Amino acid sequence: MMLTISTLKNNFRRWAKIRNTIRELSSLTDRDLNDLGISRSDIRFVAKRSVAR
Repeated sequence: MMLTISTLKNNFRRWAKIRNTIRELSSLTDRDLNDLGISRSDIRFVAKRSVAR
């Protein structure tokens, strides 16, 4: 299957949003994460899920 430039751009944007969300959530304290109902081990899952919406 051949990826088009548009698909590559979209994939890169999605990846960048996920990385940014992971970075932002990782910078929060455990207490802040707990207030949001997120455990530190769930950060990647939450980031991927938030971009998929």
